[in-house]
Amino acid sequence: MSAPVSREVYAAATDRLEAATAQADPARLQAIGEEILSVARLVRREPRLRRALVDVGRPAQARVELLRSLLTGKVGDEALAALSDLVTARWSRSGELLDAVERLGVDALLASAERADALTDVEDELFRFGQIVAGDERLAATLSDSTVDGGRRAELAGMLLEGKAQPATVRLVELALVGFGGRAFHAGLARLVELAAARRDTTVAYVVSAVAPTDDEERQLIDRLSRLYGRKISLQVDVDPRVIGGIRVQVGADLYDGTVRRRLTEARAALTR
Repeated sequence: MSAPVSREVYAAATDRLEAATAQADPARLQAIGEEILSVARLVRREPRLRRALVDVGRPAQARVELLRSLLTGKVGDEALAALSDLVTARWSRSGELLDAVERLGVDALLASAERADALTDVEDELFRFGQIVAGDERLAATLSDSTVDGGRRAELAGMLLEGKAQPATVRLVELALVGFGGRAFHAGLARLVELAAARRDTTVAYVVSAVAPTDDEERQLIDRLSRLYGRKISLQVDVDPRVIGGIRVQVGADLYDGTVRRRLTEARAALTR
């Protein structure tokens, strides 16, 4: 969604969806998100359809009619109207349309979690699941292996999360497994964590520490970072004894590394010069 007109069309689609679902309960919003992501799967699976839906040689209304001929009766009116808005845009490549459809589905799932007062839970669950996977080499290799059927990987993730996570979390993990936004699994999961935080008007700070910080230490760090960046901060903490001591904090592209491990690495490098 690099072009301004594409961003404007995406904003119009999200506005339409939010207006149409203003009174919807969390379950209905979850279902709408599922519908939109099922369309994303179709668009991902059918490159000829994807190209047809972004073909500027076709009038916008013709692209909308093509979409409606495929989806009428298969998805609800709310999803169909928002998706119709998306295909009216001039996308520079077909992959951008896929990204937009996926993002719209994510927005609906996050809205369902927000309406259920579970958005913070979803953010934390996505992050924690990523940490669990990263800590198990065999599990990480299996879930990240694109040569393994996506359905099998989703089934495995669903078994691991069953009864332990919000419905939106499970579905978002499945989306990360198939490459959300063209990203690898862990990168897609991290992006979804950030989108969940952004919906709460919050920026994620990733913290790595040798020991778990106390509640008071977390509050102090949040206060300092909030003052530094001028916005609300959400901490996601990874306890890793390998850093030995101190903490590492990453906010967007900014990295603050005060760990003992980093200082030792620098000292070794200086001694070998």
